[in-house]
Amino acid sequence: MSTELTDLSYVVMNLIGRNGAGPHDLVQMARRGQRLYWAGAESKIYDQPKRLEKLGYLTSQKTPGKTRERTHYRLTDKGVQALQHWLALPSHFPRIQSEAAIRVQASDLAQDPSVILNSLQPLREEIAELSAILDEAERREPQFPHRRSQLRLLHSLGRKILHAHLEWIEEVEQELGDDHHAHGKTTDPNDHPPDP
Repeated sequence: MSTELTDLSYVVMNLIGRNGAGPHDLVQMARRGQRLYWAGAESKIYDQPKRLEKLGYLTSQKTPGKTRERTHYRLTDKGVQALQHWLALPSHFPRIQSEAAIRVQASDLAQDPSVILNSLQPLREEIAELSAILDEAERREPQFPHRRSQLRLLHSLGRKILHAHLEWIEEVEQELGDDHHAHGKTTDPNDHPPDP
């Protein structure tokens, strides 16, 4: 793998794909669910195409837009070859950074397990949001006939990731909720044992 290319470089070149794309298109694609599969700031996505063009992996041309000209990037032969080389590299288990998992692990230190259960509610809401984004992405699959199978497989992974997280949240709620009810007031440090 080239030292001048980062993981984000390959993500951007992949999104540009056969049909090309502009910086705004790339950000829109990122907002439409790519955060299920990789993490990258929008500002860094905007910066990548210009950098990759200077390195010879992309070429650009100006195309008419609604209010002004837009820059449209396409892969060069060098870009395609770099992607082909990268595609042949081994895939590893993804790096996961789960705040929810760490909170659950540390929940034995909480005065009240319900704070952990409450902290999972925004995660439920985000899963619902991502599920709706996947719905829209699946509706858009026919617009990309050259990648229809690939998108279907990607969206299948997204569904499984969301489903696994929902199942896990329910498991956490069941177990920690039972612990909370079982111990009840004993979680309060001001409680005193009853007189013998």
